[in-house]
Amino acid sequence: GLASFCSFLRSEFSEENVEFWVACEDYKKTKSPVKMAEKAKKIYEEFIQTEAPKEVNIDHFTKALTMKNLVEPSPSSFDMAQKRIFALMEKDSLPRFVRSEFYQELIK
Repeated sequence: GLASFCSFLRSEFSEENVEFWVACEDYKKTKSPVKMAEKAKKIYEEFIQTEAPKEVNIDHFTKALTMKNLVEPSPSSFDMAQKRIFALMEKDSLPRFVRSEFYQELIK
């Protein structure tokens, strides 16, 4: 299901949303503070910072809070941004996916 959803998002040029969500899930499982800081920096540079290669669409307040949380990275540093992106996919991308041929192929 996830692979089909990712293919659908790729076809719509919006795969950064699910990629960000998956990166956040991986980040939360990180135990080492050093590795956590490395992953946080990578996620920030790839998805959050202005003009990031795969910049996700989050509001200014969420972006500012996320940046503040990254001063001392913790498992919850990206929680608000991740929730915003999840809600965006839930309200926008998922209904389109369910109506798409990607989904029709998946349920056959």
